[in-house]
Amino acid sequence: MRLGYPCINRSIGCTANSTFRLASYSEERLMQSVSHNLECLQKILQYNIQKGLLFFRISSDIIPFASHPICQFDWQHHFKKELKQLGNIIKAGRMRISMHPDQFVVLNSPKSEVVKKSIDELIYHCELLDCMNLTKRAKVQIHVGGVYNEKEKAMHRFIATYQNLPKVVKKRLIIEHDERSYSLQDCLTIHANTSIPIVFDTFHHSCLNSGETISAALKKVQKTWGRYDGVPIVHYSSQQEGAVKGKHTQSIDMKDFNQFIHESKAYDFDIMLEIKDKEKSALKALRALKKVRKVN
Repeated sequence: MRLGYPCINRSIGCTANSTFRLASYSEERLMQSVSHNLECLQKILQYNIQKGLLFFRISSDIIPFASHPICQFDWQHHFKKELKQLGNIIKAGRMRISMHPDQFVVLNSPKSEVVKKSIDELIYHCELLDCMNLTKRAKVQIHVGGVYNEKEKAMHRFIATYQNLPKVVKKRLIIEHDERSYSLQDCLTIHANTSIPIVFDTFHHSCLNSGETISAALKKVQKTWGRYDGVPIVHYSSQQEGAVKGKHTQSIDMKDFNQFIHESKAYDFDIMLEIKDKEKSALKALRALKKVRKVN
């Protein structure tokens, strides 16, 4: 079992998601931003390995505008050495990596231009992981998308679009249920037609479900992951007290987390903590986890 957090480390004074406005685009500006991001990513990875936080989500902004038509720069070749070095650090540290494109990536949109841009963005994410020489266990996750007042048709569009995705995307793509539109059961229906592995999100499941317990849900999710996909990925968070429904908590609720670990003890998975104070809560969770579970 590995445990980690997404994108930003608040302890080392360096972020790996530096970007700039499209109106300011130039190859020189791009190279500067990417160089900075890759240097910071290396520092974050080294920090995480030292602390035992062996699961990390890399920011989509590490290569700004990579999928935009304005970017004609061959970043794959120019940063080949740096990306390979990052991959070596990840593999030597036995880390797991994921990425999560922004909400504008929607494969079931009825607008063909939106689907095309979404596919281009997914290709970028997957090529980045390929440049690091990471295995299929490094995944790119998305939500199913919109409902568009026709949920069944929207699901069929997702399935049809998936069938035509390039192999570079298919080998890494995973889907996650959400808190409003698509439940775990909906994702299982899509999996039955595509074989896409499913991310289980504890918080989303608490907001939208079909009555499954945590244990029952994990049992279903586990079966969607193939031999070479690695163990399932689970997202953990909880509701921020006093906030609108669906807002992630600022800091980990250890009582709730320990209850989740107890309920899920029969299953093996890697945990991504989607909590706002990032590595601070991750370190608390890791200490608790080591008391009751075998942690890599």
